[in-house]
Amino acid sequence: MNSPEIEHIKPAGRTDAIIWTEGLTRSFDEEVAVEDVTMSVPRGSIFGFIGPSGSGKTTTIRLLTGVYRPTAGEIEVLGRDPARFTQATRAMIGYMPQLFVLYPELTVWENLNFVSSLYGMKLRRKQRLHEVLSFVELDEHRHKLVRDVSGGMQRRLSLAATLVHRPELIFLDEPTAGIDPVLRRKFWDHFGELKEAGRTLFITTQYVSEAIYCDFVGVLSKGRLLVVDTPKALRYQAFGGDIVDFQAEQPLSFQHLHALRELSFVQALPRRVSEAHVRLIVGEAATDIPELLEWAQAQEIAVASVEEYMPPFDDVFVELVEEDNGG
Repeated sequence: MNSPEIEHIKPAGRTDAIIWTEGLTRSFDEEVAVEDVTMSVPRGSIFGFIGPSGSGKTTTIRLLTGVYRPTAGEIEVLGRDPARFTQATRAMIGYMPQLFVLYPELTVWENLNFVSSLYGMKLRRKQRLHEVLSFVELDEHRHKLVRDVSGGMQRRLSLAATLVHRPELIFLDEPTAGIDPVLRRKFWDHFGELKEAGRTLFITTQYVSEAIYCDFVGVLSKGRLLVVDTPKALRYQAFGGDIVDFQAEQPLSFQHLHALRELSFVQALPRRVSEAHVRLIVGEAATDIPELLEWAQAQEIAVASVEEYMPPFDDVFVELVEEDNGG
C-alpha cells in the first residue's frame, strides 16, 4: 500500500509559538465551556478555529486575551500569561468582537480617531486613519454617521478599528457572520494581505468552508478541540485517504467493482455514484490515479474521466465530529 506524503502540522514549540496552550479548561459553575484545549499557533499564519455556535470559540478567545482566567491549564500569548499582560503587550494585540461596539452617533472617521486615541497614537495619526480606511474601502465614507451606513460597512469599520494600531496578533471573532458572500470573500482577501505583511490571525468561524483560506485549522466541538492540522491533512484524516472520482464510458459491472476493491491502493469500498461512476478512497491521489488508469486499460475499460474529488469542508467537519462521537 502506498505511503502518502501528507503535510501534517508541525506544532511550534512553546518558545516560538505566538499562542500556546496546554490543557486549557474553563468552567462556569458546573458547565464546562472549554475542555482540555492543547494547541500552538505559529507566527505569521492564519489559524482558523472552526465549530458550530456554542462550541466554545468565543470563550477560547476571551481566555487567550485575558478577559477570562482558565479553570485549569496553561496559556502563553506573545510569550506571556494573558493575566499578566503589560500595556505594551496589549498594544500588540487587535481584537474584533462578534458584535458592533462603536458609536452610531459618531462618524466613521470620529469612531476610528477615538479608537486610535485609546492606543495613544499621535505621530502621523491622520495618515494612518486614511491608510486603514482605504484598506477596508471606507475612506470615501469617512464623514458618514455610523448609524446611516450599512451593516457591512459597520463590520468593515470594526475591522479598521482592530487594525488601526498595527497589531502583531489579531483575534477575529466570527468576522464574516451575517455578511453577504461578496464581502465575506473581500474580508478573506484582507486577511491574506495581513498575513503577507507578517501578521498572525486567529479567526473563529462557523462557516466551515472558510477552512480552505487558513494555514492551520482547529476543529472544535462541544468545547473540545478534536484536531489541529492543515486543511489538506484534515480532509485526508476525515475520509481515511484522498478521494478519486472514476467515470467510465460504459456501466461498470459487479466484477469491475470487485476488482477495484482488490487493488492495493484502494482504502475503502468504492461507492457507486451512477452505473458508470464510482468514488474511491485511495492512499494518495497523485500517485494512485496513474495506477488506476493502468488497471482500467488492462481491464479494457474506456475511461471518461479520473480526477481527485475535493469534498466540501462541511462534509469534512461532519466526518471528524462523527468519528469523535464514535459514529
